[in-house]
Amino acid sequence: MATSTGGTPPSVPDEPAHRLRGEVERLREDAARQRRLAHRRAEFWAKADIALGFPAALLAAVSGAAALASADARVPAALGTLVSAGFAAGAAFLRSERRRLANKWSRQAWAAMEARATVLLAQERIGAAELAGLFELRQSALAAYDGDENPRPPGPPPPAVPGPA
Repeated sequence: MATSTGGTPPSVPDEPAHRLRGEVERLREDAARQRRLAHRRAEFWAKADIALGFPAALLAAVSGAAALASADARVPAALGTLVSAGFAAGAAFLRSERRRLANKWSRQAWAAMEARATVLLAQERIGAAELAGLFELRQSALAAYDGDENPRPPGPPPPAVPGPA
C-alpha cells in the first residue's frame, strides 16, 4: 500500500462528490455551448427578418409610387407589389421575429444555468440538491425554445388580473 511522506495513506477523492462535480462541469459546458448556439440562432433570425421585411417594405413603397406616377407604370408596379407581397408572406410564414425572441430567451436561460453551475463549482462540496436545482434550470432552458409558440419569456407566469365580479 502506498503511503504519503508522513506514513499515512494518500487521500482518495470522495467518489460520489467527485461524480457530482464532474456532472456539474459537464452541465456547465453544455450550457455554454447551448448559449452560444442560441446566440447564433437569434442573430440568424434577426438577419432573416431584415432580409425579408426590408425588401417587402421598399418594394411596396416603390410600387405604390410607380402606380401613382403614370398609367404606363402600372404593370411594373403590379409586379413589384406581387414580389413585395411574396416577401411579406415569407416573413410571416417563417415568424422570424418570434424565433429570434425565443432564441434570446433561450440564451438567457442557458446563461443562467451556466452561471449557477459556475457558482456550484466554486463551492467546496456539491450536494444532490444543488445538482437537482441545476437540472431544473436545464429543463427551463430547454423549454425556452417553446417560446416560438408562446411569446412569453420563461419564468413564473405573470400575476393573474382579477376580472369583473
